[in-house]
Amino acid sequence: MSGGLLYFYAAGTTTPQSAYQDVALTLPYPNPIELDSAGRVPPFYLADGQIKIVLKNAARVTQVAADNLLVIGASSGTATPPSVDATTVLTTGDIKARYGTGALAGFVRSNGRTIGSASSGASERANADCEDLFIYLWTEDANLTVSTGRGASAAADWAANKTIALPDWRGRTLAGLDDMGNSAAGVLTTATTGFGPAVPTTLGQGSGQESKTLLTANLPPYTPAGSVGSRTFTLYWRTGLGGGSGQVVDDIENASVGGVNHTTDFVVAGGTFTGTAQGGTSTAFATLAPTRLLTIYMKL
Repeated sequence: MSGGLLYFYAAGTTTPQSAYQDVALTLPYPNPIELDSAGRVPPFYLADGQIKIVLKNAARVTQVAADNLLVIGASSGTATPPSVDATTVLTTGDIKARYGTGALAGFVRSNGRTIGSASSGASERANADCEDLFIYLWTEDANLTVSTGRGASAAADWAANKTIALPDWRGRTLAGLDDMGNSAAGVLTTATTGFGPAVPTTLGQGSGQESKTLLTANLPPYTPAGSVGSRTFTLYWRTGLGGGSGQVVDDIENASVGGVNHTTDFVVAGGTFTGTAQGGTSTAFATLAPTRLLTIYMKL
């Protein structure tokens, strides 16, 4: 972008609007500002409100056109350098999801490791720029572990070069507290959703599992019923045929040939039975919703 041009306009118009070399807004730049040989833009200051910009390369071909951009910081033409407007940017403790895996300037990964001072030996980041987040986490979540235990105050523990554990979002999805300043909604409950023993109205609590095995209590109420009835069998036999006291015959026709016919009934009573096992193995089933992975960062 060597020789590129950066144009400024009043938001929503084609009316040129000046950018300035000083915070007092008294030394306007030419409009457009010409980029240097490395394609860099010099520092500039703008009046409060919104702005429209157009960036063109040296051949005057538009590369970026953006409208209604909010000017960050209270300029107002004062001689004091503008401060950052905390309502327009991320502040300490804010969460940012990013499609990447490595360290990110100004952030730490919410991975359950620790932060602390340069002398703390913290595992995620040991640096002076962690102080604000250290104090913020120490104050907001009393369940986060502080090395060698919590002292009198966050500032005292920071000065003592202690570490504090970061919230651990590894493998977890995000959900809102069940109350968030209101009465509990009852969406996350220990009885219905199995969120327990974690408390769904406590910051940083985690629950849930990747899979689950059905218990008898999970089955629908159902009582199988059935019966096996009694059966009667008749034995036909005869006597008086000579040479023997009697002969058993296999049907009524044979029983009627000579001699004296006899019949005896045998009753087989009904009873219980055991069925054949159907191959169940109590294998756990997945409870994971469709998911895509990225890294969750926290602002220092």
